[in-house]
Amino acid sequence: MNSDIDRYRDNLRDELNGAALYAALAAAEADPIRKDLFLQLSQAESSHAQLWRDKLAAAGIHDEQFVPGFRTRLLAKLAQRFGPGFVLPTVAAAEFSDRNKYASQRDAQSISAEERGHAAVIQAVAGNTATAGADIARAEPWHRGASGNNLRAAVLGANDGLVSNFCLVMGIAGAGSANNTVLLTGLAGLAAGACSMALGEWLSVTNARELAQTQISREAEELEQTPMAEQHELALIFQAKGMPKEDAQRAAEQIMKDKKGALDTLVREELGIDPAELGGNAWSAAGTSFVLFAAGAIFPVAPFFLLHGRWAITASALASAVVLAVMGALTSLFNGRNPGYSALRQLIFGCLAAAATYGIGVALGTTLS
Repeated sequence: MNSDIDRYRDNLRDELNGAALYAALAAAEADPIRKDLFLQLSQAESSHAQLWRDKLAAAGIHDEQFVPGFRTRLLAKLAQRFGPGFVLPTVAAAEFSDRNKYASQRDAQSISAEERGHAAVIQAVAGNTATAGADIARAEPWHRGASGNNLRAAVLGANDGLVSNFCLVMGIAGAGSANNTVLLTGLAGLAAGACSMALGEWLSVTNARELAQTQISREAEELEQTPMAEQHELALIFQAKGMPKEDAQRAAEQIMKDKKGALDTLVREELGIDPAELGGNAWSAAGTSFVLFAAGAIFPVAPFFLLHGRWAITASALASAVVLAVMGALTSLFNGRNPGYSALRQLIFGCLAAAATYGIGVALGTTLS
């Protein structure tokens, strides 16, 4: 029972801090639409707090004293001084991390869905305040390269294969192993690394899809059990994106008339999930990871097919160094750095790692022999 009382107190304190913070954001907000939105969120947090007050009262505990926490007071002062937009990313991140805090508390299921809805709402507000930055990114070409997620994944995947196999081959070569041994080890490293990357990517995407499906199923249950609450959350999300309150409520009401369309919209807006993709195809992601890793890992090995001894080691090092520089230059497309600087940095660190493993190979080869 004492553990329950401690939990009630913690929950009450969290909700009261949330109510106080949103009230402070509303007081600092000049835009009437966002001001009203913050006030609604504050009122919702206050109603959640009342649930825990009632539970404490039922346990014989009354008149719980509340003083806003340091974080709440600090964010409120920053919002007052610099505007709500200054602190919204921090608030959104906190709401997102806490969105499932009541999922395991059986006596809080009535407000669990609302908490997830609040996280989606405040993320929409935070995203809406960043519109000017997005407009700049669309207008200025040097911003656009930063969004090349597919290119980034391809470069990093191939780079993983290159660096890991370069170090492996140099380590074995440094130990004085025969040409065939180095070649076999390099090919084994390529296959093992590519399979490991493929399996890791398959598991990652599969788990993401399963989690998304679980969340969609839970959202469908909430849509059936508490349709008015879901409609209210949807209206808040629309309002957070800049739609006037009355229009947001009408749009939400219209969407809720079609259960399938309503679920699709809620999943997209509240959970940030695209039901058509669910995180992508696991087998495709695995195959891509395998190919990219192998494409990078083949360069340190290839010279040993044609050359022997020092010539093979030198050719392997030179081929790997050239590709390291190319990979570094490509990373400048999404890190904003000068291509020459990125290429040189990649070359230096990659060669240092290979030199270290070569030295370890020499030392171990001498010791073991």
